[in-house]
Amino acid sequence: MMRSGIAELPLHTGHLPSWLASRMKRLAKIVLKILVDEYGTKGTLERFADPVWFQAFNNLIGMDWDSSGSTTVTTGIVKEALNELNLGIKVAGGKGKVSRKTPDELKVIAEKFDLPWEEYVKRSRLVAKVDSVALQTGYQLYHHTFFLDEEGNWAVVQQGMNPEEKLARRYHWFNAEELLNPHRGVAGIKRDFALNTVDRDSKEIQKAIIEIAQEGKKVAREVETIKAMKKGYMVFYKPRDVDVPKVIKRYESLGKIELNVKALEFARELAVEDYESLLLIKGLGPGTLRALALVAELIYDVKPSWRDPVTHPIDPFKFAYAVGGKDRVPFRIEKGTYDDLIEFLMRLEETKNREILKRVKRITERWKFPEEEKTPTF
Repeated sequence: MMRSGIAELPLHTGHLPSWLASRMKRLAKIVLKILVDEYGTKGTLERFADPVWFQAFNNLIGMDWDSSGSTTVTTGIVKEALNELNLGIKVAGGKGKVSRKTPDELKVIAEKFDLPWEEYVKRSRLVAKVDSVALQTGYQLYHHTFFLDEEGNWAVVQQGMNPEEKLARRYHWFNAEELLNPHRGVAGIKRDFALNTVDRDSKEIQKAIIEIAQEGKKVAREVETIKAMKKGYMVFYKPRDVDVPKVIKRYESLGKIELNVKALEFARELAVEDYESLLLIKGLGPGTLRALALVAELIYDVKPSWRDPVTHPIDPFKFAYAVGGKDRVPFRIEKGTYDDLIEFLMRLEETKNREILKRVKRITERWKFPEEEKTPTF
């Protein structure tokens, strides 16, 4: 069941100070060891695939609660920590140019774990295509991290940015086996609508898009027909009470409606029969999918979902009270206090005495933070 999370993730500039990064990594290592010991590698990946847990972990190690960096910094810290530990989990990818190294890094990791690397490289590409093409909300992916354990379980944490609003959105995946409602969670600000061709009720639109894509150059003529409809020069094949300009405007609000005819011709040559294979075709981008979905809706009367998968459950802000926040919300991080926490947890880890942590959990789980202390960071 998908669990989506509340997260306000505005674009923040600046950098992480080295004194904090080193402490974050030390604390992350301790938490990761405890997680794997308590829940195994699979259970650990499931937690990183939970947007609420992920946000809580971010707050726990001292990163800003409301920053796009809560994704990029946290996954970077975890990647470094796991590279230095032998816990049976590794991470590929990262932010910007580093994300493009994901296939090469995944190959090394999979071979180390004696797993079929091609399968995970393909899965990585598909997950990125879903959140940049199949689900469109005005966000452009710029961060992609792929978690893989020695048992073959995988998770993905990736993030997109809306360049106009300067807001980020984080996508979480775990062992997804199909492309209907595939996310374990989506964290961000909920939009009024989203072109969602992987919604739980999207089999019909997926089938229609595949069939239309295989018509190749004919689709280009149908797109031109739709543009003429917008101007009022032509009528529907089947007259319906539809506000054509309004429908087209909704698609155009996500970007240009344009076709990569070569990609469609390639789809026809391959005789693509499933949505996964269609998405993986090189050159099939957001504009082409918007055009195919628009043709399906206006000419063939097959509507896509416009449901945004983001929801707003538990607020994990209270975990920021563990050591404070990088930008002093809810309070300034004290190096000495941070170091004391690390030393205390290290002693517990050495003795495997975690009963005290369970007692603390029982004491704090119902505590509610003062709402007035949850202020934006900069």
